[in-house]
Amino acid sequence: MKKGLYIVLILLGISFRAWSQESAVSFESLAFETSVEKQFWQTGTSENNPLALFMAVHAEAENQAENWHDLLSTLDEQFEKKGRSENFLRVLFQKSHQNLFKKYEQHSSFNDMLNEGLFDCVSGSAALGMLLERYGFEYDIVETDYHVFIVANSDNKKIILESTVKIGGMISTPSEVQNYLDSYQPAKKETYLELRQRIGAPKVDFSENSIFRKVDLNQLAGLQYYNDAILHFNQQRFREAAWQLEKAFQLYPSERIEGLKELAIDQAYKTYGTDISQ
Repeated sequence: MKKGLYIVLILLGISFRAWSQESAVSFESLAFETSVEKQFWQTGTSENNPLALFMAVHAEAENQAENWHDLLSTLDEQFEKKGRSENFLRVLFQKSHQNLFKKYEQHSSFNDMLNEGLFDCVSGSAALGMLLERYGFEYDIVETDYHVFIVANSDNKKIILESTVKIGGMISTPSEVQNYLDSYQPAKKETYLELRQRIGAPKVDFSENSIFRKVDLNQLAGLQYYNDAILHFNQQRFREAAWQLEKAFQLYPSERIEGLKELAIDQAYKTYGTDISQ
């Protein structure tokens, strides 16, 4: 991972701030790509509905989430038979791949997954997290520098659910679970993070890990907005990037989101002489 000069400038003095309603960007100040997105986002923030928030990015009016509801029907039947067990977890994981996770595509959105079967670790972990929530499992969503995965709990046993790996992505042997977790633990306190690298990048060098933290579903939805903002940023559409980062920050006020927003504002001014901070 290359460590650019921008990252040094941005991360100096940036500290993580806990989210509060008072510090969040007001809903009225946000810009939306479509009226459908606005409706999804409003529903998600007012009713704490993660599904609506994940469906908000590149929302389309015709998206009725039929694949999602078909999967729920199938799993509801299986849950009646197997209950809250490791066997049901295996069914949940397998059926998710059969119904939703058709083709891995880095940085695809939740709607890409629902409509075309394209998924990455953010959308895949979001789906698994919402399913685990539905069936009453204890679980953690773990954010690392460039990857997200699930640690589920079944009968006091940790189980890794790695959405991007169809065969072998459910890890239940205790030693293998621990090895997996250890591979993402920061070996030392890192101070640099490539802000313009979207979540879902292939791992290259584990030695530079700097993030290993638990996030909830709303915060994970913020990371989906962060991914989308980087797409706009790389196309030098800095205003659109800042809009997406406003929404990302309201859902998850992390240092990487705040840092990229400041960078987008700075680059808009340097490139076009436009102040987009207001």
